[in-house]
Amino acid sequence: MPTPWSRRGFVKATGGAAAALSLAGTASATIPTSPAHAAPAEFENLRATWRGLVLGSGFSPTAEPFAAKLAQLGRSAAGWRSTMRPAPGSLWPDMVWLDPEPDTDTESYGYSAQIQLTFQRLRSMAEAYAQPGTGLTSDDAFARDVVTGIRHAVTDVYHAGQARYGNWYNWQIGGPQALLDAAIILYDHLDAELIATITAAVRGFVPDSAVASYTGTSTGANRVDLCRTIALSGLVGEDTDRLTVAAGALSPVFPYVTSGDGLYRDGSFVQHTWVPYAGSYGADLFTGLSLLLALLAGSPWEVTDPARQNYFDAVERAWAPFLYNGLCMDAVSGRAISRGLPPGDPKGANDDHLRGHSIIASIVALGGAASTEQNARWRALAKGWIQRAHFSPPHTNPMLSVHKLAQLRSVVDDTAVKPLPEQVEHRLFPSQDRAVHRRREWAACLSMASDRIAHYEWGNGENLRGYHTGAGWLSWWGDDYANEQYSQTFWPTVDPNRLPGITASQKRLADGQGGQWGAERPAVKWVGGTTDGTYAAVGQHLKGLASTLEARKSWFFLDEGIVCLGAGITAADGEAVDTVIDNRRLGPTGTNALTVDGRRKPASPGWTETLTDPSWAHIAGHGGYVFPAGGRVTALREERGGRWSDIRTGSSTTPLTDRYLTLYVDHGTDPVDGTYAYVVLPGAGAARTAASAASAQGLLRTLANTPQAQGVHVPALGFTAVNFWAAGTVGDLTADAPCSVLIRRRRDGTAAVCVSDPTRTLTTLTVTWRHRVTAVLSRPGTVERAVPGRDLTLTFGALTGEAGATQKVTVRTG
Repeated sequence: MPTPWSRRGFVKATGGAAAALSLAGTASATIPTSPAHAAPAEFENLRATWRGLVLGSGFSPTAEPFAAKLAQLGRSAAGWRSTMRPAPGSLWPDMVWLDPEPDTDTESYGYSAQIQLTFQRLRSMAEAYAQPGTGLTSDDAFARDVVTGIRHAVTDVYHAGQARYGNWYNWQIGGPQALLDAAIILYDHLDAELIATITAAVRGFVPDSAVASYTGTSTGANRVDLCRTIALSGLVGEDTDRLTVAAGALSPVFPYVTSGDGLYRDGSFVQHTWVPYAGSYGADLFTGLSLLLALLAGSPWEVTDPARQNYFDAVERAWAPFLYNGLCMDAVSGRAISRGLPPGDPKGANDDHLRGHSIIASIVALGGAASTEQNARWRALAKGWIQRAHFSPPHTNPMLSVHKLAQLRSVVDDTAVKPLPEQVEHRLFPSQDRAVHRRREWAACLSMASDRIAHYEWGNGENLRGYHTGAGWLSWWGDDYANEQYSQTFWPTVDPNRLPGITASQKRLADGQGGQWGAERPAVKWVGGTTDGTYAAVGQHLKGLASTLEARKSWFFLDEGIVCLGAGITAADGEAVDTVIDNRRLGPTGTNALTVDGRRKPASPGWTETLTDPSWAHIAGHGGYVFPAGGRVTALREERGGRWSDIRTGSSTTPLTDRYLTLYVDHGTDPVDGTYAYVVLPGAGAARTAASAASAQGLLRTLANTPQAQGVHVPALGFTAVNFWAAGTVGDLTADAPCSVLIRRRRDGTAAVCVSDPTRTLTTLTVTWRHRVTAVLSRPGTVERAVPGRDLTLTFGALTGEAGATQKVTVRTG
């Protein structure tokens, strides 16, 4: 079949360069000049490139998982074809977009979503035509039916002059991207009139002005998505100006930001101003960037802005730290943690594993636009993640698209790629109040909130009960166990007031309370810590959501485990306050043994007991817990039910059940200056846990656990760390202002002295270490005076511009 170009004989001439864009923050941007003429072959090559990117290549359609996935796609597409009933207000009876009262209320959001869902279904049908092994491959009669569906949708609702209603996203990103994908896949079946209708509609809803300023809904991931919509409309309409606008409008995304949406120098990624979002919006941004950069590479619109290197560097600075054995840690996924089973979907939840698999595939794709060295390293990282993904192998995940599966398969099958092992490191992200600790045998992630980062985000009916995900939520996974701990049915069945690691009032909150679009943040500044890259001291001045709760919480991240201290726990709400040592999901029938001080406890749901002065506890298949100060710990086994619809409007209402084993400290009703102290030992057996408890006094010394300071000393590691909530002296350390200090002495006679200002308010700071120091070997520019001798005195200048980052001084000790 001849192309529409040969039928129309049309060549678009722009008559010169595109009009200059007013793009905030793009003074150094490299904006391509719009070619005065672009040959039809140029656009056809780009459309072919896009088809390859979104359909995949290099896979065998008869090999699994491709064969089953393609066959299912064909069955679904045939079913949709048979039920298509074009009518005013809908294309399918189950997808009505006609809104009787169009505005921006919840009902209108639902109607506008049907526009996007309709285009996504048409896009899948177009893919069924183009992919091999679907039973509809190259069936021109089927293609004509799909085009008929497209024509109806763009005539009835998605057309120039139609007033928007509901969610802007459906009109500017989700809907048009699916429409344009379908149009590019079926381009040879479109006539000139339909092409003009499609491009006029997209230009009407997404004009060039949508990316004229870097504000509002045109930042971060949304900006990349808008650029994708504009670029694809340029491919369909063969419009050089649209491609030029899209390529140039990416530039504001690339520079590091110091507030609001975007990528921060410390690797943080924030969207919606206050929410860490590398695993959701960030993943979308990553996917969009990888596709657009690959699409435009080698064309007149190639993106050459030098600042794009920031996002290449971000693979290992912003995304890799949150990827573990194929999963993406939920602490950076915002509302997406509530996106489980949609009604009637039998496949499986949209969980941390699916998000991780998709990000890994995007990293592989981005490698095609990166340097040879970076591409090779990323493929080695990807192969390591894939090989260690014991619970859910990425390259066989049936919920991934064919093109993402093909990307992952290309890594698995490449014998020249040697997998990189798990990293041993600590990564602190002060700009998003997150920390990640990684060892060969386990990894952990800490989630906090401050006046910079929201308690949580609720919106679009999603994440209705995420209230306390910023209250010191500590999640952890083992190397070959518990990788499904926060997957599957965790979020709809877990007690939202007893997430692992949090200190929270047991006051029951209304769905979505205090979380709308991440607007509510605690009025605290001291959240963060310091790290030498291997160990860390992290602290959170906690103020509870919708409660009077206040506390100081500290975590000290070491080789074998995490030391957890809490002090100043106070509230006056007439409600009990708990600190959750851990809350392990055991599965629907789990009976994992709980052993306390050598005695096994009952395994039946409904059992609970308050343990007085326990020395240690162990949960079979998970790990151990040591209580250096004894105290009172409550153990609880319960069987909990829930539905995905409980935490996300419109999701599956199928009842779910899981068993949980919870260990928590009950601080009582309206506590005053409550405390806690425990050590989490991921993966430790009962014998090692008991041995750690028996030798705790010799291996670990708690220096302070008060509302003024919290600190520990571990002689075997040469490790001393103190979180100073106020000026004072703890052990050998003195600070004249609130700060975080970590000392690590090495066997070669050197030591690292790491200091940070989590409050970001200090104009001067003096820290004294009462230990003989003979020389200062290195120091950052923030150190105005370093005096070695019998004591080491460090005087820092203003730390307000350091964004909570660690200031590391290296010394030689006497």
